[in-house]
Amino acid sequence: MPYKELLSAIAVALTFLAFWPYIRSIHKGATRPHVFSWVIWGAVTFIVALAQLADGAGVGAWPIALSGLITFYVAYLAYRRRGDMTIARLDWIFLTLALTSLPLWYLTQDPLWAVVVLTSVDLLGFGPTFRKAYHFPFEEQASLFALAALRNFVVLGALENYTLTTMLFPAAVGGVCVIFIAMLAYRRRRLSLQST
Repeated sequence: MPYKELLSAIAVALTFLAFWPYIRSIHKGATRPHVFSWVIWGAVTFIVALAQLADGAGVGAWPIALSGLITFYVAYLAYRRRGDMTIARLDWIFLTLALTSLPLWYLTQDPLWAVVVLTSVDLLGFGPTFRKAYHFPFEEQASLFALAALRNFVVLGALENYTLTTMLFPAAVGGVCVIFIAMLAYRRRRLSLQST
């Protein structure tokens, strides 16, 4: 198996490995994801995969596309299981921005602008989840975000074409996942110390 395909297969496996315990935890009621964050992430991730494919990312875009589909499923579960349903006005702005990337891409005929907008929206879409996890850090699974960070860094290696269009999203999301994990660890430690 060629190198890029192998890295893509590893990234696909990491995607399933990351989501499986998270989805199982949602089914058990232990994790209550913020529904709107997951809707935004699903839309953004899938559109980014399309932009990456348009810019020659090849097999490196496959794990991102798969992640987008699974993310939509998590959003569905969050809605169905009555996860965090607080939807702020800012959440609607994030979703609107995500959806504006398609006309922007069409008008400019350049997927880079769509990826810049989508990456920005995706990172801003972390807002509701950061807010919720700051107050309820034990309701999120750090392992999901750790595996997502690792997966995004492996995706960078699997890309068949290295451009800002293909690299921006996985690099930025991987970095934010690392920051999210650090915040979760800090908040869990603080709350544990306060309860003793």
